[in-house]
Amino acid sequence: MHMPALRRFRAYQPSWLRGDLLAGVTVAAYLIPQCMAYAELAGVAPVAGLWAILPPMLLYALIGSSPQLSVGPESTTAVMTAAAIAPIAGGDPTLYASLASLLALFVGLVCFLGAWSRLGFLADLLSKPILVGYMAGVAVIMISGQIGKVSGLSLEAESLSGQILELLRRSGEIHLPTLLLALGVLLFLLLVQRRFPTAPGPLLAVLLAVAVVAVLHLDQRGVAVIGEIPAGLPSFHLPDGVAPQQLRFLLSAAVGIALVGYSDNVLTARAFAARGGYRIDADQELLALGAVNLGNGLMQGFPVSSSGSRTAIGESLGSRSQLFSLVAFVVVLLVLLVLRPLLALFPKAALGAIVIYAALRLIDIPEFRRLRRFKLSEFRLALVTFAGVLLTDILVGVALSVALSVIDLFARLVSPNDAVLGDVPHLDGLHDVTDWEGASTIPGLVLYRYDAPLCFANAEDFRRRALLAIDAETVAVDWFVLNAEAIVEIDITAADVLQELQQELAGRHIVFAMARVKQDLYLQLARAGVAERIGAEHFYPTLPTAIAAFQNQASKGAAGPLG
Repeated sequence: MHMPALRRFRAYQPSWLRGDLLAGVTVAAYLIPQCMAYAELAGVAPVAGLWAILPPMLLYALIGSSPQLSVGPESTTAVMTAAAIAPIAGGDPTLYASLASLLALFVGLVCFLGAWSRLGFLADLLSKPILVGYMAGVAVIMISGQIGKVSGLSLEAESLSGQILELLRRSGEIHLPTLLLALGVLLFLLLVQRRFPTAPGPLLAVLLAVAVVAVLHLDQRGVAVIGEIPAGLPSFHLPDGVAPQQLRFLLSAAVGIALVGYSDNVLTARAFAARGGYRIDADQELLALGAVNLGNGLMQGFPVSSSGSRTAIGESLGSRSQLFSLVAFVVVLLVLLVLRPLLALFPKAALGAIVIYAALRLIDIPEFRRLRRFKLSEFRLALVTFAGVLLTDILVGVALSVALSVIDLFARLVSPNDAVLGDVPHLDGLHDVTDWEGASTIPGLVLYRYDAPLCFANAEDFRRRALLAIDAETVAVDWFVLNAEAIVEIDITAADVLQELQQELAGRHIVFAMARVKQDLYLQLARAGVAERIGAEHFYPTLPTAIAAFQNQASKGAAGPLG
């Protein structure tokens, strides 16, 4: 069986194992109330949120490629599920639950189709600045989502700015015991992180918060607690009673949810992979997301993706493999079967403080500074992603950043670096004459390098800059040699431009030659008829052989247009 995320078990050290056990227990304590809330957000019974935890944690541990990613119910797919099902369910709870399961099945099938089509390469468009900005944006969203919990208010605003304004407007309604408890938990977590970085801070916070509520009877003083957790396990069930027109509507909704879920999944996985020094497999992530949603669809669940907050909590406790998910899986099973009363007194304010603590660890200020020092365009891309995630939504923000990243990449392709090569005193080889003081070209010869594949987007730029390099020479040019070491391929538009350049140079009595041409490129030039036009005698394996040919012809006084 293929189990990418479990490979590291064999290389386990005791400290890693201890970290995963603590992370599993703490994440379970966090996700139980959270996923019940997400179930309500999706429009199904709260217990369905617990059911929707079980297949994803087990299946992803076996199939996923990230050793740290936590999968299961999360807010974005929950909201999209409600938006897709509410208009067609007609207020029927049974039909609603059936449609939610069917939607999860469709999301799984869409992801399987994407994995089969090898569409995971789309994740390569998510560059490091996008990851840094995305995680910072998600962290702020995570924090804003906890404002109501830590203040004891039920906020109507959804945006961060709206919530802050509403909080200020209703400051007199803030429940002081709730706020003090949340601040105490957050302060405790920050102190533990600073003084005892290897200690299980979030787990200790859970236990202390429950103890404080029990001793001071805070649940009787208005501090909200989780309360009774429903019992029962999900059973295998195939959705039924769905009309054909509903199927078409659900399928289109599933494509959108799959796109958002995969974007969130691979962005979160890659962000934590960059922090942990390992890599993920984008196609494998698409397959894993399909498997967890298919499992949920068959076990009375609803569409799910990854959770940045739960992944962050696991990382903060030292999780190093999917063992932490398996531990959390066992804890959820025990809670559903026998241990439900233990979490009844867990305060929601402490839950919010744990989320805020985890979110703060995701905002990588040093990395923003590093991007700014490295290149302003990279820094701006991170800021645009950050702002896009906050001001629009996750999918739109990421799409905008990817578009800008592609535009930046295209700009570098359209106008890449080029160089005229020459001799440098006391330095072997040929070098860009603009990089070295005292460098000079070989009289009568232009050795020109273009540092990009030639295609329709840059063919005219290449032709223009090649002619400028010739015109910049103070001595009449007899030979122009294109150093093709950076040109790995060519399209028909660029092939025609090469041929036009050769003809124009021939009209100016300048020989056009090529050096360091790869075999694949030569075959493309041959199929386009360019190789025959240039002439086989003017293709050289190295620059020295091209220079020797030029000097040999110059010594005979025969330099001139050929071919």
